[in-house]
Amino acid sequence: MQIHTPDWVKHAVFYQIFPDRFARSKQPHRKVLRNASWEDWDAMPTLQGYKGGDLWGVIEQLDYIQDLGINAIYFTPIFQSASNHRYHTHDYYQVDPMLGGNPAFKELLDAAHARNIKIVLDGVFNHASRGFFFFHDILENGPYSPWVDWFQIEDWPLSPYNGEFPANYVGWDGNRALPVFNHDNPEVREYIMEIAEFWITFGIDGWRLDVPFEIKTPGFWQEFRDRVKAINPDAYIVGEVWGDSREWLDGTQFDGVMNYLFAAPTIAFTAGDRVDIEQVQGRSYHPYPPLFAAEYAAKIQELLQLYPWEIQLTQLNLLASHDTARLLTIAGGDRPSVELATLLLLTFPGAPSIYYGDEVGLPGRLDPDSRRGFPLEANWDREILNTHRHLIALRHTHPCLRTGDYQVLYTQGELYVFARTLDTEELVVAVNAGTASAKANIDTTNLHTQPQKLLYGTAEIEWHGEGENKHLSLNLPPRTGCILGVG
Repeated sequence: MQIHTPDWVKHAVFYQIFPDRFARSKQPHRKVLRNASWEDWDAMPTLQGYKGGDLWGVIEQLDYIQDLGINAIYFTPIFQSASNHRYHTHDYYQVDPMLGGNPAFKELLDAAHARNIKIVLDGVFNHASRGFFFFHDILENGPYSPWVDWFQIEDWPLSPYNGEFPANYVGWDGNRALPVFNHDNPEVREYIMEIAEFWITFGIDGWRLDVPFEIKTPGFWQEFRDRVKAINPDAYIVGEVWGDSREWLDGTQFDGVMNYLFAAPTIAFTAGDRVDIEQVQGRSYHPYPPLFAAEYAAKIQELLQLYPWEIQLTQLNLLASHDTARLLTIAGGDRPSVELATLLLLTFPGAPSIYYGDEVGLPGRLDPDSRRGFPLEANWDREILNTHRHLIALRHTHPCLRTGDYQVLYTQGELYVFARTLDTEELVVAVNAGTASAKANIDTTNLHTQPQKLLYGTAEIEWHGEGENKHLSLNLPPRTGCILGVG
């Protein structure tokens, strides 16, 4: 079977926004709650508090987003909900009024599209919330509710709030705030399909699917893909699956997954023993123990062989998200770790995704601390920001960094060197994760050119020989990386 994935994703750089924490509108007339007692923007976030970010605020920051080089935004949930993260969906057809409602989203969608920025929404279709109308009807009417077969009811009475009693229904991860749908009910299945179709018709460019592996109903995601793609063949469908995803990446379901299989070894290689184990241990990905270059290469080669190339090019690659600690904090506050990991992210096949604030060095431990308010400009780390801007610009400039072949050239100690090749364009990328300068003679027989211009970083380079005896002498300073190009 020939696999088709959206071409635009192969050329996208995503920015993940947690709407409550990115930006508040500066225009008071756009506020639904003008006198709300929001949490202080710069204070430590809490599990239940709101900071009052909204979609009008995102619109006002589109200049910044575009200037960074972003051309796609992935929003965590924006639908009406009684939680700051909005994974407790109340109404799938209404954008949360605190965010500005459907009118604000329509304005944002139009403004983003005018800048050629795509918009992908988070679809929470495994479970709803206690406040979801259909479930609330069951709470009011018990077994007499017409919606009783929409959820997985086990016994009566239901106890949605009192933990002293059994919930008597299935909640996601045992959480009674999140009743799980009965996906085997054809009415539930049709309801979810129609939601997906509604927002694609509204104009969104794709869906990120929350815990899709929890939905076991045969054919569910195949139908989801068919119906979404029938409206927009270029819509992006990406699943939140943390491990081996071959089950869903067969060309009939998702175009990609959130690529934690890239994040884990990349952090383990670039941050090494600086990784704060408390921030990663027991999580669903493992950026530890430290990796040497050869071990990192083995994991990357294994990952690149896991899925068809067409799928590799539409993976959503990331280093951190709302479900992890912040990259800077994982790396023990070490800036070079962030810069080296970002270099590897932005030179890897697939669509890179930057978690809002990581590009300015925002720290944060595990949830809720990883969901801080976007910092004031005075508190930005300019070096990390400039690194992101430079690398994103290079990715947009050089097609080989997006869709070119990936060839490992050298792995010794903590020096990792690879080439990206597309037709006649070749770039060499080198990363020295060690604390001493790295010197190497690298066999470049398989390269057609001799990339000599430093497009990024600092290094001493010298080419020797010709044809089958060609090699590159490289001297790379400690804890740095470089990109070499031609001319």
